[in-house]
Amino acid sequence: MTDRADRKPRQPFANAWFFAVAALYAALILPWSVLGLLGLLPTPPGLATPYGHAHEMLFGFALAVVAGYLLGPQPQRVTLALLAGWALARLGWLFWPAGWLSMLGAAPFAAGLAWKVVPRFVGAAKKWRNQSVAPLVIALGLASVLGTLDPRLSISPHLAQGALLVLATLLFFMGGRIIAPALAGHAQSQGWNLQARVQPHLEGSGLVLLGIALLALLVSLESVGGALTLAAGALTGIRLLRWQPWRHLRRADLAVLLLGYAWLALGLLLFGTALLFDVLPLTVALHGITVGALGTLTLAVMARTRLLYRLRDANAVPWIHPAAGLLSLAALARILPVPLGADPYPWLLMSAACWSLAFLLLAALLWRTRGAP
Repeated sequence: MTDRADRKPRQPFANAWFFAVAALYAALILPWSVLGLLGLLPTPPGLATPYGHAHEMLFGFALAVVAGYLLGPQPQRVTLALLAGWALARLGWLFWPAGWLSMLGAAPFAAGLAWKVVPRFVGAAKKWRNQSVAPLVIALGLASVLGTLDPRLSISPHLAQGALLVLATLLFFMGGRIIAPALAGHAQSQGWNLQARVQPHLEGSGLVLLGIALLALLVSLESVGGALTLAAGALTGIRLLRWQPWRHLRRADLAVLLLGYAWLALGLLLFGTALLFDVLPLTVALHGITVGALGTLTLAVMARTRLLYRLRDANAVPWIHPAAGLLSLAALARILPVPLGADPYPWLLMSAACWSLAFLLLAALLWRTRGAP
């Protein structure tokens, strides 16, 4: 028998740091940028434009969540070094956007994240669908670096739209890989069998559609990208329906994950529609993905990860799940004013307040579940 004293200590998970930082960044910095754009609060230069808001949503908040989830267990020095690079990039962007300090943090962070994550999906994964995470992480890191080089390059809609589509693809793939086994386990505990789980054919088709849509957007073929994104949104909805979501709604943790995936389907449909038809501004349509899908799925995954690790029960703290409803309200408040012809000002305030409260609740949960089990 192996002596326990001879065993190497288990390395801490990177999410213990990255999830907490991401939750606080989402709760404080992103609403601050909205209030600044409305003229209610002074903001640093990096938050003074709509692109600055989008930049920190994608490369500040979202990239921190991606890092926390995909890095897994790491030596503490590696996690803190990567976190320092992320923080330096944020500090540089907020106060000296497109300056050398932002690049000094963004480039090492992106390189370090790729160094730690990419080999796991290229070397160990045998199926191309599993290996798709590697180029997505590389693309997202590269976009974060390009976004710091020059304000004129950064403002390019193709860069921001491309990064958002990369994130949507990660949500489509990773979200499905989290949701499918969770639903299957719940179904089995209830005495029935969920036949449609990962759904590899639908998953592969979705990855191909989103990949080609990304390439189309990067070469300014908006109509092609829009049509493919619409198709991907419809396919995402079909995948969701085949999971029979109505049979899982009594489990709050599963209901929140399903809500996030529903927002992903709707967000892709809105994105594709805005690219193809002049019925909804693109900046409004994108919030179905950023606030609705990205916000809800990241909150659900961060809460679920910590609750399962710390308390072994994803529903051990039931007050966190209604926070997903706040994010749906935040997304609707960004989308509805245009078709309703309403004054967007109070809706923007409500959206920022709901978003901030949701992630403050998540930050409180992460503080409560800090430390090893």
